[in-house]
Amino acid sequence: MRLLNTETRKLEEFLGQVPQYAILSHRWRDGEVQFSDIDQPHARNMRGYSKIEGCCIQAHEDGYRYVWIDTCCINKSSSSELSEAINSMYMWYKKAQICYTYLDDVSRLDTLDTEDSTFAKSAWFKRGWTLQELIAPSNVIFFSREWEEIGSKSSLAHLIERITGIERPVLLTNHPGEISVAKRMSWAAHRETTRVEDRAYSLLGLFGVYMPTIYGEGENAFVKLQIEIMKSSNDQSIFAWKSPHGYKTGLLASSPDYFASSFDIARIPSNSFVKLFPSAAPSVRHQYSVTNRGVNIHLPIKPTASAKHFFSHHQKMAGHSLVPSVQSCTEPTEAK
Repeated sequence: MRLLNTETRKLEEFLGQVPQYAILSHRWRDGEVQFSDIDQPHARNMRGYSKIEGCCIQAHEDGYRYVWIDTCCINKSSSSELSEAINSMYMWYKKAQICYTYLDDVSRLDTLDTEDSTFAKSAWFKRGWTLQELIAPSNVIFFSREWEEIGSKSSLAHLIERITGIERPVLLTNHPGEISVAKRMSWAAHRETTRVEDRAYSLLGLFGVYMPTIYGEGENAFVKLQIEIMKSSNDQSIFAWKSPHGYKTGLLASSPDYFASSFDIARIPSNSFVKLFPSAAPSVRHQYSVTNRGVNIHLPIKPTASAKHFFSHHQKMAGHSLVPSVQSCTEPTEAK
């Protein structure tokens, strides 16, 4: 892990024990100072250097000798290093003593405590990578473009909850693993990334999975992410999504946007789910596997009048036999 010394503005590499450090969260802009620039004389003349300077000054004032900044601390010309950094980034933010969130589209003179404020409308809340940067660190401090402190994740939690849909308990305890897969996916719905693959890669830490990063694979990266999640989780809410385009795309979603309406989905514990369907208990298995022919999963069947009408209609259209099944997840209105 490379860290930037807040006094010398030079990079230092740590292979074993890593010293305490602050970390920066921000939006990438034109003219960012990257790894190949940071030790060169021209770096100070680049547009992005003022952001690095402001971060170092703030960290030094707070007593931190080192900062981690994604623009200049990763050698992105090395595909192996970039892949390692992407897979490690959530943990790097989590282990940071403090996270400085720099909002260059918010002024210190703006009103900040309403949903119509420039703070609430900041593009930072709409970016894919900033989701993990909001959740992972315990201590997040927001700064305006003038590096004036706006507030902390804790003090602004009520407003951030309304902006992002992420509940305050998650924001304040940073334990997203207790939340259903579908709900966590809903937090990422409609967020934007420059590369389509990053919509998946930016979620690796949120689900505690690791996978190679291959730029150029497009939406397949998100399918691979769901497969990796299924390898380590039996949370069936991963199938609780709805196509925004109204057509069938398969068992797995094509992007986080398909989970936009899954914000209320909660998983049902295995023992509770079996009690709901005692007659099917012997055949219900909460483990499932991905094979070269699809997903091998056992679920109970519970026909209903509305489902019978729906499936008979679509069965005629598709020419296949379709049967409704029940997943071990629920919405609050359906909870027993």
